[in-house]
Amino acid sequence: MIEATDFRNAMSSLTTAVNVITTQGQAGMHGFTASAVCSVTDTPPTLLVCMNQSSRSHAHFIENKVLSVNVLSTQHEQISNAFASSKFTSEERFNLGKWSTLHTGSPILQDALVSFDCEIEQIQAVGTHSIFMCRVVAIQQSQQDGSLVYFNRGYHHVGSNPSV
Repeated sequence: MIEATDFRNAMSSLTTAVNVITTQGQAGMHGFTASAVCSVTDTPPTLLVCMNQSSRSHAHFIENKVLSVNVLSTQHEQISNAFASSKFTSEERFNLGKWSTLHTGSPILQDALVSFDCEIEQIQAVGTHSIFMCRVVAIQQSQQDGSLVYFNRGYHHVGSNPSV
């Protein structure tokens, strides 16, 4: 049996994009920082997002049934930290950036590398997490030079510009 600590230590070697996942609807406006996001298929365009069931906003995402995946660029470390922390209110988190909406009404970070506006079509519970299967209904891209990634328990910058 693999211990949870050993698994987490091994997974820290997996470089991942840093994303802020947002929702807005009947249950209000909420968000969290996530690295567990990936594409599932391009026909129909579908992403999966993993969320801890003990998260402060888990029930709100389930009730709203929509979300946006905002892929952070190199200047968004403060936003990532705020959405990962329990020290900030939802209002304080959303005051850190400029937000708009697309199709679902979920907040879109205007200068995110890319934002995927999604409807949650299926939810699967696996251990401590829920996996949201999300149909992408709109996309917004910006002209950013680099992506914020997480590796070995720290932020790093990756970009097309050699200075990033």
